[in-house]
Amino acid sequence: MQRTSNQLAMLVAINLGLLALGAYISGGTFLSLFNLQSMAGQVPEIGLLAIGVMLAMCAGNGGIDLSGIALANLAGVMSAVVVSMFISSTENQLGFSIAFICLAMVIGISGGILNGFLIARFNITPILCTLGTQMAFTGLAVVVSGGRAVMVGTPDFLSAIGNDMFFAVPISFLVFIAIAFITACVIRFTPYGYWLMLMGTNPKAAKFAGFPRMRILVATYATSGLLAAIAGIIIAARNVNVKFDYGSSYLLVAILIVVMAGVKPEGGYGRVICVLLSAIALQLLSSLLNFGGLSNFVRDFAWGLLLLMFLAVGKYNVASILNLKRRQNGSIGAEPSGTRT
Repeated sequence: MQRTSNQLAMLVAINLGLLALGAYISGGTFLSLFNLQSMAGQVPEIGLLAIGVMLAMCAGNGGIDLSGIALANLAGVMSAVVVSMFISSTENQLGFSIAFICLAMVIGISGGILNGFLIARFNITPILCTLGTQMAFTGLAVVVSGGRAVMVGTPDFLSAIGNDMFFAVPISFLVFIAIAFITACVIRFTPYGYWLMLMGTNPKAAKFAGFPRMRILVATYATSGLLAAIAGIIIAARNVNVKFDYGSSYLLVAILIVVMAGVKPEGGYGRVICVLLSAIALQLLSSLLNFGGLSNFVRDFAWGLLLLMFLAVGKYNVASILNLKRRQNGSIGAEPSGTRT
């Protein structure tokens, strides 16, 4: 409980600090309604991928889903190609939008089930399995699209998801918040969430308790795949076309978000609210770097340094070490207790 409170408080402080710094540097422009809306509209893509990474990490055994952005791109590319064969995005905009969304989610779930089945059935290390499927998903997207961008167009319903506002809040951001809330409730209040965390905390106890390991892993990676597909839908909704190599740096950023959120790489712990705040903090920092005129290469370098820093902090628990040193220093000058003679 203490760790959870500390992590949450730290992320809230980071977000407030970044907002204050942005306002100071830009003279208030950073906090304009337009800029806040623009930043909120960019959070869902990477935030959804990060929640999928979090679920895989919570499962333990080195669990991590490296195939998220590749599956998101595959879902977008394949849906655009297949649906365009039967429905015109200009003549039947609603039909195209619904068919595109449904097919993309089916592709995402199928890719996630494949990941989960391979990991659970053949005991493949998750990071290696999803690295392989990442390459397979990207290759399939290249084959389907011919290596070119695939036109989606701007059908009203689909475009509204990516670009329209609801009470001055981007619809895509509201979708992200709703999905994050549902995921948090599932983890907190259902047997699945309990089994998932126990698998990460103590896999032997979970095994001897008779928990359905294969079903849990398949469900976890299927959910991760679904989240990737929804991210792919939002990417397609925000852009006129989709491509197999969109968001090449998203994988690094998604992992950084999860590590910043305090999710344990060895599994058994993770909070969706922390992932949400971490995703917002990374977007604020990215926008700050853009305000400073720094290139994307500098930004990627900063992401890498941040990832290493947070991994080191989580590994060695710096706060506990400092507290221990304080206690030791305090005990050196303390007078021994007891009765004086």
